[in-house]
Amino acid sequence: MPVLNRIAAFHDEMTAWRQDFHRHPELAFEEVRTSGIVAEKLKSFGVDEVVTGIAKTGVVGVIRGSAPGGAIGLRADMDALPILEESGVAYSSTIPGKMHACGHDGHTSMLLGAAKYLAETRNFAGTVYVFFQPAEESGGGAEVMVKEGLFDRFPVDRVFGIHNWPSLPAGEFAWRVGPLMAAVADIDITVTGKGAHGAMPHQGNDPVVIAAQIVTAFQSIVARNIEPVEAGVVTIGSITGGHAFNVIPESVRLHGTARWFKPEIGDVLESKVTELATGIAAAYGARADVKFTRMYPATINEEASTKLAIRAAGTVSGEGKVAELPKPTMGGEDFAFMLNEKPGAYLFLGGGKSAGDPQVHHPKYDFNDAILPVGASFFATLAEQLLPK
Repeated sequence: MPVLNRIAAFHDEMTAWRQDFHRHPELAFEEVRTSGIVAEKLKSFGVDEVVTGIAKTGVVGVIRGSAPGGAIGLRADMDALPILEESGVAYSSTIPGKMHACGHDGHTSMLLGAAKYLAETRNFAGTVYVFFQPAEESGGGAEVMVKEGLFDRFPVDRVFGIHNWPSLPAGEFAWRVGPLMAAVADIDITVTGKGAHGAMPHQGNDPVVIAAQIVTAFQSIVARNIEPVEAGVVTIGSITGGHAFNVIPESVRLHGTARWFKPEIGDVLESKVTELATGIAAAYGARADVKFTRMYPATINEEASTKLAIRAAGTVSGEGKVAELPKPTMGGEDFAFMLNEKPGAYLFLGGGKSAGDPQVHHPKYDFNDAILPVGASFFATLAEQLLPK
């Protein structure tokens, strides 16, 4: 295929970009180096306009086709995670405690590759906007970009994104119409009792015991309040409190997450988390302060846009390598904020190297550079198919 063949010619260049980003990871809204390189490269490609400073470190490139027409947006995320890398690759993170453990270094490089091709060929009518977004992992960079007028300044008809997926074979695409990824909330609960010596518990009010009761009770929220055919998750992933083995602490903190697809399910989860935590604490004569913070909405693919994305993916990888995802994932994705504003679709691009590959957010994960031209070609093909000359 012409697009894939042309982009394949700078596969090595994209790999060098990706591995450089990997060596220098930056967390949410700190992507100063990364966004600077992105802007510099877009200018060197001959992109018509390069706009920086959106959502602090976001970058937008404007590429105009050979004739007037519509407009689409193509999005990649740039931020890394606060994880100590254990991959052992030669281009491992040079910053302890920070790592590109989700493949955003690859997403950025793929979109740069597509931008280079599109700026060179202009084989489309209309305008392609390339959105390089900060803070996907935390901070909701997509939401900030939208609130700062992203689609007012860069009006698009549709918007698209992809995410590498190491559990899928390299080069294969997976799609779903409707819910693809879940809405996300952060749960933060502080249980305050009364501290005492561990040998004299009757003189205190043990928040550790109360926290344990709350965690146990949470297991009934989905099981007994959500219709079995619906989806919901409540997970407490962190419990902290106390500093000594023989001292009952004054307070204990619970930190976790809730996930859902339908807004009404989210309402039930929020209500029950709050009711159970405060009620159980009160029953023990203690207090629970609950924060249920909704982070990202569900990622919902619009049907017509998904069909267009499927066509482009099939053109690049072959129809036999484009399949419907059997079920959505409870992972979250802030591209949902863009999909709430504009029709669009988000696809998974397989990046598996072998059985048992570390998955995203694992300290041994590493993006598969073999799929860089596949992702770049997908973006470029979308532009050429949706904006024909």
